[in-house]
Amino acid sequence: MTVWLWLLWILLWGSTSTVVLIGGLLVAAGVVLLFPLPAVLPGAVPRPLRTGRLLVHLLTDLVKSGSTVAWQVVRHGRRTSSAIVEVPLDVDSDLLIAAVARLTTMTPGTVVIEIDRRRKRLYVHALPVRDQRDLARRRNDVQAVERRVARAAGHRRGAEAPGPAPGRPDDTRHHSRGREP
Repeated sequence: MTVWLWLLWILLWGSTSTVVLIGGLLVAAGVVLLFPLPAVLPGAVPRPLRTGRLLVHLLTDLVKSGSTVAWQVVRHGRRTSSAIVEVPLDVDSDLLIAAVARLTTMTPGTVVIEIDRRRKRLYVHALPVRDQRDLARRRNDVQAVERRVARAAGHRRGAEAPGPAPGRPDDTRHHSRGREP
């Protein structure tokens, strides 16, 4: 934060004189010390290797889903089946939920249409979805992204091993709203 404020100071003054450089550093340090910001993710320690894995998975998902969506459009055109899938989340941080929603939307064939913050749910429009197995696969894909994001951020909660959470039924019919157009 100090470096960013210092660079902003230099840009605002439009000079790199000694007085501006030293004065800006002192002002930036003073602002950071006098007005500390709360931690964005308390207890989280960023993990560079897991962040790298997250990016590799993202790129793989982009290529895989992009080709799947292209094939569906060529094969079925406007008759491509789709559904809205309700995805329960484990993380409880606005930042992590937003990251999961953004990464999910970046993947071709999926768009987050609603975030239910209170119930910790994402509603994702996905294609192609033909049956309950596809609904479960889409839900699992989003939850895998959630686990990767939580691990990359070093967030303890939500980074557990894959699988249903305690008290969550395995029956996919209770978690999905699917409607084929």
